[in-house]
Amino acid sequence: MGVAMGNVQAIAKQLGRNHALAEALWKSGWYEARCLTAFVDDPAQVTPAQMDRWCADFDNWGICDTICFHLFDRTPHAYRKVAAWKDKRGEFQKRAAFALLASLAGHDKKAPDAAFLEGLRFIEAAATDDRNFVKKAVNWALRRIGTRNAALRAAAIDVAARLSASSDRTARWVGADALRQLQKTKPRAKTTKTKK
Repeated sequence: MGVAMGNVQAIAKQLGRNHALAEALWKSGWYEARCLTAFVDDPAQVTPAQMDRWCADFDNWGICDTICFHLFDRTPHAYRKVAAWKDKRGEFQKRAAFALLASLAGHDKKAPDAAFLEGLRFIEAAATDDRNFVKKAVNWALRRIGTRNAALRAAAIDVAARLSASSDRTARWVGADALRQLQKTKPRAKTTKTKK
């Protein structure tokens, strides 16, 4: 208990990828053990059912974000889970959809813009959820999509501008904060072609 994330990652390097071990660590319920699963599990062996089961167990932002950012976004099921979880009732379960979307926006360099244009629609629909850990993840995903390339930056700025003018207080915060950040940053890559 109380192991720093840097030490968790060092232990993971010693252990290597081990799907069975990751499942056992998850079942322990310990925070540090569950953090370790993000670096030990094999994304190729993670199933959609496992993702749903673990997502249902999320009870804090640290586990949610670590699993989404270091494991779930590397699975072939990631985009489908964003769509499946975006309307979840639980705060950390819904956060998982947008933490995963933010992670994909940062890590999946080959994804077509269409995947993130759909994500912007999810963001706009969820922007009125005033629960702290949901609205912060929605905001994070919006900002992250807007840094992918010039076309997505323009689309994200459009969404942020609409939200910042909303009559809903939470949507205004999500939009205004994202707009402020997006206007200060430049996209990381050239525009990618959208697959038809």
